[in-house]
Formats: sequence, C-alpha cells, structure tokens
Amino acid sequence: MAWGLTRPAASLGGVQVQPLSIDGVWEFTPLLRPDDRGVFLEAFKQGTFAEATGHAFDLQQMNISVSRSGTVRGIHFADVPPGQAKYVQCLSGLILDVVVDIRVGSPTFGTWDAIELDDVERKGLYIAEGLGHAFCALSDSATVGYLCSEPFSPTREHGVHPLDQTLNLPWPDGQNSLLSVKDAAAPSLAEAIACDLLPKYDQCAAFYASMLPGK
Repeated sequence: MAWGLTRPAASLGGVQVQPLSIDGVWEFTPLLRPDDRGVFLEAFKQGTFAEATGHAFDLQQMNISVSRSGTVRGIHFADVPPGQAKYVQCLSGLILDVVVDIRVGSPTFGTWDAIELDDVERKGLYIAEGLGHAFCALSDSATVGYLCSEPFSPTREHGVHPLDQTLNLPWPDGQNSLLSVKDAAAPSLAEAIACDLLPKYDQCAAFYASMLPGK
C-alpha cells in the first residue's frame, strides 16, 4: 500500500521504479525469482538506481534496526551538505515507512509520502538528502536495513517529533506509539523552523545537481 504516487512507474532491468509525489523519493520493486528452495532477488543494483535517479549511490554505511510492534523511529535528517541519503528495505516483517519534506522553500514542504515495506514484495525506498525519514513497525517484530550515503555523524544529525499533530502522520497507534527518549524530545516542525534547524531547498537542489555525471 502506498500514498501519494502520482507519476508512472517504469521497468528498468526488470525492476519496477516509481517516483513518489515528493521530489527525491523513489520506490524500487525488485524481480523475485522463487523456486523450491525459497526466493532470490537483486536487492540493490547500482546501474538501475543510477538510471532511475540520474546519479550513483555512494554507499558509506549500512545500518540495521530491529523493532517491536508499535515502535516509531524518526523523523530523522542530517545537515545538507552532505546530508545522508538512504535506501531502505524491510528485511523481515512489515513497516509503514514515511518520508516528510522538511526542506524549507520546497514546493511540497510539510507534506509526506507513506509506503508499506515488507518481506514479501521486498521493495526498496530511496530517500534523498535533506528529507525527513521515519517508520513504524506494524508486525510483531520488524528488521529494517538502511544503505547510507554518509556515515553517522552526531553533530549533523537532527530530528522532528514524529507525533507532531500539524504533520498528522498516519501512525496506527497515534500518540501511544513507542518512541526513543531522543525522538520524544525532538522539536515540532514549527519549533525546528524557528530554530533554523531544517535543510534549505535551494541548498539541497544545488547538492543534488553536484552529484550528476560531469559535475
């Protein structure tokens, strides 16, 4: 299930690629090859990714989280430049993955896209630098893998409160969602704006342009 899909999907090397309504967010649905042993898939292909987005993914770190049902992680983002792009997959279980446009000056500022990721379709979700990312575990346990374009850097990492009522994100447990102490203390979107904490859309656009071939 997905919200906000407005542009047509394309098939690249057998992978279905779908841009979401927020610029910089792409859904990748891999070709599954099941047999009597189980299933095989190519979870990430650099060539397919670059053909879809226009640039390569510079993998610097992979993170894995395991969450119990009702856990919400996020909304997380990093300063741009260099930011931290993510390619997210649910390795086991089911999650609701949410991307929030927090780039000040963006035409879609304050809006969000949401998509379910699971261990059946095994979709991947690419989230460009400067966007806010969060997810909720919908199954009893959910294991999520993140390919990251930059290593974790505490001084550049920030958050927006995932239960901010002005964003009205579609968490199934609402205000009863399980949060970390850090995420529960994150500022609201309005507070983040007032503190000049959020990425600027023009700076993000310039950074995206710098990643294009020949730049």
